[in-house]
Amino acid sequence: MTFRFVHAADLHLDSPFKGIRETDPHVADVLRRATFDAYASLIQLCLDRRVDALLVAGDVFDGADRSLAAQVQFVKGLERLQDAGIRAFICHGNHDPLDGWGARIPMPSNVHQFGESAEAIPVDPQSPSGPVVCGISYPIREVRSSLLPGFPTREPGRFTIGLLHANVDASPGHEAYAPCTLADLIATGYDYWALGHVHTRTIVRDQAPMVVYPGNTQGRHPNERGPRGVYVVDVDEQGAASSAFVAVDTVRWEYLNIQIDGMHDDSALFSGLEDRVGELLTQSDGRHVVYRIRLQGRGAMHESLSRMGTIDELVTQLNATWASRDPFAFCGGVVDATRSEIDRAALLDGEGFIGDFLALTDEVARDEGLVADLRQELALLYKDERARRYLEVSLSREDDVPALVAVAEDVALGLLVDDEIGE
Repeated sequence: MTFRFVHAADLHLDSPFKGIRETDPHVADVLRRATFDAYASLIQLCLDRRVDALLVAGDVFDGADRSLAAQVQFVKGLERLQDAGIRAFICHGNHDPLDGWGARIPMPSNVHQFGESAEAIPVDPQSPSGPVVCGISYPIREVRSSLLPGFPTREPGRFTIGLLHANVDASPGHEAYAPCTLADLIATGYDYWALGHVHTRTIVRDQAPMVVYPGNTQGRHPNERGPRGVYVVDVDEQGAASSAFVAVDTVRWEYLNIQIDGMHDDSALFSGLEDRVGELLTQSDGRHVVYRIRLQGRGAMHESLSRMGTIDELVTQLNATWASRDPFAFCGGVVDATRSEIDRAALLDGEGFIGDFLALTDEVARDEGLVADLRQELALLYKDERARRYLEVSLSREDDVPALVAVAEDVALGLLVDDEIGE
């Protein structure tokens, strides 16, 4: 038999948005509703795709002291699924553990909430060979040991899904709750692992058993950028699963890096920023956008940007143009990381340490053997779990090392020139 389900996680209903200090009333209202609107889109997706089941892998709510409003909205969505004959399976994670549940509204009969002991529940109780969902919930907020040992043995011939809120293979940037390894998950013999906890969607394994994090349904702060949503999973008659990501978010967080090189006045800067903001909205699939800007590079605009009040005026102008639109683009802040203009060619031709330094970096960029050696050494750094969380780029292309050398040169050159000016 064929089977279709939606794999969601980390709804964080009623979660406050972080990293926004001031907004106009319209923007503030959209942000307050964002997690609820994303959930409504998730429910509508289940209805439109006529799925057999919705699976939610933990952190339905943002905290154990979940609001009544969040519970009401959550249950209303599940009731819509019940009316359509769609089952729902829910496990609880570190943000909504069982010891803080305190639900004031009963769940509809189509919902199964997993308890603190793992169990296997058939999607269709009337089908002895149909798919089964095996899951477990956190009894308390901090679960520091693996929950896998208690999971039921897979029943032969039945497509089996594991539903779990966990950190697999010590994913960096996330608490090591219910830690386990990919090898542990594979060893269960299950067909699909529906995971939660990691907010960035990740297909850990794309073959049987598929191991998937859908990410959260709505980004909530500047570090949760890009589309957010769920996976729609189809299982064919042979038991092979395939998945497709579907965005359900309402607001997108984005980050713009703008180079001021070549910009000579405020008009050119503002025009360039408007072009980039317009591109953000075009690429946002009709979603609202909250963005931040980092201005960098060297040029004539550095002196203007350094004047008191210039950055605040820039934010005000951008929001006056874009924040009242529907969908809106709201600027949450501008960081000025620009430097004064430098004539590199003149410094290269000059005598002294700076000229020798620039000649050396040019030699490094041309030496293919040295670039290869640098790439090998840097690869060790990028593989280090502690270092990787602080690195914004990856070593995935052959030109990465020369690009990093160029960035390092610019930083060092700026320090050398500024130090020389200071003397």
